Amino acid sequence: MHESQPPAEGAARLNTTVAHNARVWNYWIGGKDNYAVDQQVGDHVAAMFPLIRDVARADRAFLGRAVRFLAEERGIRQFLDIGTGLPTADNTHEIAQRVAPESRIVYVDNDPIVLLHARTLLTGTPEGVTAYIDADVHDPDAILERAGATLDLSRPVAVMMLGILNFVLDTDEARRIVHRITAALPSGSHLALTHPTHEPELGGAGQRAAMAFWNENATPPITARGRAEVTGFFDGLDLLEPGLVSCSAWRTDLQDPALVPQFGGVAAKP
Repeated sequence: MHESQPPAEGAARLNTTVAHNARVWNYWIGGKDNYAVDQQVGDHVAAMFPLIRDVARADRAFLGRAVRFLAEERGIRQFLDIGTGLPTADNTHEIAQRVAPESRIVYVDNDPIVLLHARTLLTGTPEGVTAYIDADVHDPDAILERAGATLDLSRPVAVMMLGILNFVLDTDEARRIVHRITAALPSGSHLALTHPTHEPELGGAGQRAAMAFWNENATPPITARGRAEVTGFFDGLDLLEPGLVSCSAWRTDLQDPALVPQFGGVAAKP
């Protein structure tokens, strides 16, 4: 079953003269949904901070492992994917519905190019539901209200917030957003998130200059956070093993994964 709520103004909001995160990220992971300006800024950032392409790929791989874990081992059948970005292979609904075809997934994004590709996302199983809503992470009440049209918010939901809170520049506001969403969900719900960091033990010190360049030449502006700040997003939740780690090292089968400066973690609501 497919559902969608994509407003028609997406194309009108599309600006191809300024690099945009969703398109640059798509370029870094080998996608085709980007423009020359995205490739130029992406190449410049990658020249300043070569690890960024590894970060992008590791973040995407974390998504796959986290969704499979939540569906297979935690029995989650509802997913709220906030800041989903552009569709590529193995999107949240494909992974979840491969495990449980009846899974219900709501994607949330406010990027117009993602809006234009929403129909690509809406190709789930007949038994399940895959929906897209155009909403901003800064408005969690609107997200919850509209997601409630597809998800049963009285039953456990896995909230996916991968690489999205770094665009909420005020840490207190970012914390309020996470807590507002998780507070509205029942026991047994989960939060999975990734977030860039400057922590030197993960190789993050080198991306300070690259982020400064990004903020001057692309949109939306971005920030990195330390371990304590990212850990704070899980307040009131039970952080599951192996805790908050480089997203490349989270529940991986690799013996010695190359660490990237992007934290990843999954927590359960008690």
